[in-house]
Amino acid sequence: MLDALGYLLDKVLLFLVTCAPADVAPPLERTYRRGDLLEVPRTLFKHFGIYLGDGRVAHLIPDILPAVTSDARHLRCKVSNTRLLLGVLSKRASVRVDSVEDFAYGASVRLNAHDMESAGGGCRDAEEAARRAERLLGSVPYSLLWNNCEHFVTWCRYGDARSLQTEQFCQWLKSLIRDQRNVALAALLGLLSLACSGVSSGTALPALVVPLTLWMAS
Repeated sequence: MLDALGYLLDKVLLFLVTCAPADVAPPLERTYRRGDLLEVPRTLFKHFGIYLGDGRVAHLIPDILPAVTSDARHLRCKVSNTRLLLGVLSKRASVRVDSVEDFAYGASVRLNAHDMESAGGGCRDAEEAARRAERLLGSVPYSLLWNNCEHFVTWCRYGDARSLQTEQFCQWLKSLIRDQRNVALAALLGLLSLACSGVSSGTALPALVVPLTLWMAS
């Protein structure tokens, strides 16, 4: 049973991190310059890195292994899906250097002009961006929303650790919470749970608190 569950999680994670538009061709590697910001489209998000030259990319990736071992040979190995998933759950990551191919993980690579730049964000010298990335190599805390790969590259490149993907998600969540139709839906689901499970502290409290919280936040 556990083997089957592990296999299923591995396949789901592989789909999430490798699926990308089939018609996007990766640029030739000779078009990359040291300090360039590279982007890899995934199914639900984008992954970012800083090009260091000689086919190497510095990027922040969830990884459990630095928290349990200091063996450089193991740490240099390509991060597997299991290591990545456990890194997300344990909120551990590493800033590491991989080849362009390993960074892409089967998807296509784009040379990125970040939205922060088009919005007037001050782009630092490319060499300084690469040096910043190199100084941060090693184990770091991880948060899917507050300290991810985009925070890493925007700090290196623009001196401001931001994730536009996080900001867009928070805006979507804000609009979802403020939609009063969701208050009515939460109240209806609460009444249905009371009708099906009976009135108890375990059912009545969520049935009251969730709609009330949504109503006060809307």
